[in-house]
Amino acid sequence: MAKRLQIDWLLFAAAATLALFGVVMVYSASAMLSLKETNGANQYLYAVKQGIFTVLGLGLMLAATRFDYRWLRQSWFVYSVVALAIVLLAAVFAFPPTNGARRWIKFAGMSFQPSEFAKLAVALFLAFFFAKGEREMSDVKRTLLPCGLVLAVLLGLVFLEPDLGTTMVTAAIFAAVYFAAGADWRHFAIVGATFVIGVLGALVLVPWRMKRLFAFIDPWADAEGAGYQLVQSLLAVGSGGIWGVGFAQGQQKIHYLPYAHSDFIFAIIGEELGLVGALLVLTGFAVILWRGARAAFAAPDRFGKLLAIGITTGIVVQAFFNMSVVVGLLPTKGIPLPLISYGGTSILLTLVSCGLLLNISQYAGTISEES
Repeated sequence: MAKRLQIDWLLFAAAATLALFGVVMVYSASAMLSLKETNGANQYLYAVKQGIFTVLGLGLMLAATRFDYRWLRQSWFVYSVVALAIVLLAAVFAFPPTNGARRWIKFAGMSFQPSEFAKLAVALFLAFFFAKGEREMSDVKRTLLPCGLVLAVLLGLVFLEPDLGTTMVTAAIFAAVYFAAGADWRHFAIVGATFVIGVLGALVLVPWRMKRLFAFIDPWADAEGAGYQLVQSLLAVGSGGIWGVGFAQGQQKIHYLPYAHSDFIFAIIGEELGLVGALLVLTGFAVILWRGARAAFAAPDRFGKLLAIGITTGIVVQAFFNMSVVVGLLPTKGIPLPLISYGGTSILLTLVSCGLLLNISQYAGTISEES
């Protein structure tokens, strides 16, 4: 039986610090918007909401360390989570769109984003499915086809919202777990090529995505139109210099940069805290990558190893995508910066995911009974 060791306090500190820092930056990025929406009565509207979800998320993160993670590999639980994810993803189409996308389930003034839950569900399902053993990985009918079918349904629903960014993050989770599980390189290449062709098709065949792509290549050519968001983001990051203009002193968030408190909060960090602040954020995610990889490589069983890889990949790849969009390395797409961007669903589920990583890390290097 695996023996529980001490919690990985470095991983805990990195996740908690980024989350609490996120509350502070959400306040800075949203204060003017809060005043506008409350007719000057409350500048803390978004910050308070983010703070409540962060405190709740930190509690759930600690709770996620208090049980044996191997309980999660029960088939009834895994398939229930996948079924719930599919139902929730399908349910978003019953709600009116927001900014042209159907990504939220809304009730009683609250909203829930099922695609965030779907990423965790995919990591759990893949870890369970590929934990059977490396010898079965070459059996297409018993592994790749059934797994690919479930993944196609989940990815298809996310893609139809439409949410290409989260689709790509989820695909990255699959690629990392599938590769780590011992995928046949030919099967891996076929799956990869199929996905690349699909992404290219999604870009080329959809006019507004092609417009974004051209704006990414030369945002200044249409600085008041398709390239507006990226231009404002680059102006924010560029004006920050080494040390930044000072906390809460940034100008781009004042009716210039859209979604400054959510998808483009990293631009506000760059503007107000400069290169130093941006590098500190990068360091935080680097620590999560390091400790997540450590938890995966030292996990006592195959399920724990693959689950840790899937969770770590989801957090780090999404962070990389978001920051790359902000500095113009990738085309603009709506995807939050994990642990920092405004959003209750994102902060809650990311902290729960970190809690599962902490759970797995407690058994690092011990002997486990496979079942």
